[in-house]
Amino acid sequence: MRAVLWFLALFAIAVSTALFAGNNEGTVTVFWPPYRVDLSLNLVLLGLVGLFFLFHVALRALAVLLSLPGQARRWRIQHQERTMHVGLLDTLSHLASGRFIRARKAAESVLAQEHSLARSERTLSYSSRLRALSHMLAAESAHALQDRAARDEHVQRALEQTTRRQEQEVRDGLQLRAARWAIDDRDIQVAQQRLDELSQGAARRTLALRLRFKLTRVAHQTRQALEIARLLAKHRAFSPAASQSLVRGLALELVQAAHDPSQLEKAWGQLDASERQMPEVAIQAAERMLALGGEVALAQQWLLPVWDQMVRPATTLSQDQRIKLALVLERGFSRSGGKPDVVWLTRIESAQMGNPRDALMQYLAGVTCMHLSLWGKAQQLLRQALSQLQDERLRRRAWQALALLAEQREDSAAATEAWRNAAQG
Repeated sequence: MRAVLWFLALFAIAVSTALFAGNNEGTVTVFWPPYRVDLSLNLVLLGLVGLFFLFHVALRALAVLLSLPGQARRWRIQHQERTMHVGLLDTLSHLASGRFIRARKAAESVLAQEHSLARSERTLSYSSRLRALSHMLAAESAHALQDRAARDEHVQRALEQTTRRQEQEVRDGLQLRAARWAIDDRDIQVAQQRLDELSQGAARRTLALRLRFKLTRVAHQTRQALEIARLLAKHRAFSPAASQSLVRGLALELVQAAHDPSQLEKAWGQLDASERQMPEVAIQAAERMLALGGEVALAQQWLLPVWDQMVRPATTLSQDQRIKLALVLERGFSRSGGKPDVVWLTRIESAQMGNPRDALMQYLAGVTCMHLSLWGKAQQLLRQALSQLQDERLRRRAWQALALLAEQREDSAAATEAWRNAAQG
């Protein structure tokens, strides 16, 4: 449609020009004494149009001629910019391929080209960020080459280039890199300083939290590491299984690091409710409390959620966890002055009656009856459990309990046989 309109417009202009020029009999007379020149009006108009176009072309040619030096300068600057960009690409390529010496030389070449461009008073709007990134890449290469002096020098120069507010992102990235390098060097103080210098927004990012977590692990700060691991799990930095395993390991380490019952109680109070219900953590905490001579009732209270998981029909506890729980409960019952109370006896008897074929429950019920001086029932339950127990530790302890019961009733022959079976495992 547009082409049709243009064609109609050109046709109208051609018709109007033909009508005007064909019937135009006007003349233009030029007096140049002693001459007189008569010219057709059409010729004069055509000549004026031709002079206009000639003057326009001349001005354009003069403008192009005068702009040649500026175009040459712009071309040189663009060529230098392209060279620097190619140098940055070469640096990244060499770093990715592990050619650290070439990467360092390429980054230093970019810095030299930018310095040469700055001396010619042709500064770029992004020159400071370009210098900072080049120094950072050179520092990365120096770190890979174990040249710490050159790395620290490049880091310091890069920080000097990122003082403006719009360059905060580059500065944060540089601080994160420097913190990671310090952690690799086991320089805890410098790594902590780099992370503390981060902006408020950058300090909450997943990468910063990962570095803080790594720093706390290097510094053996288990409690801080556990707090950061919770944040990382909340931000989904790891898979759910990996997060749970990481938190569980740190909780176990925190419990194991306690050296007296008060420290252990404090460590237990620093755990979340979900962490206290982890079977491994609760069993380890109770076992540690008994080993440190703490309160048996408190240790048994910590084990109560795990016991509830154990007696459920669809329990998720593994066989090893069930055995460990039984051994810790038995250890608490055998403590000097520590006997199972009526509540625990009721729990164990209910669990054993609810699942009479469970050898572990029979063993635990027999041990509980023995500590409550119910020797006849204890002997019956322990002998029933021996025929089905597969774990050597439980079998050995069951035989030991039967030997003690035989000695209690002064049956030396049965006691000797039981001790022999316990020794054979």
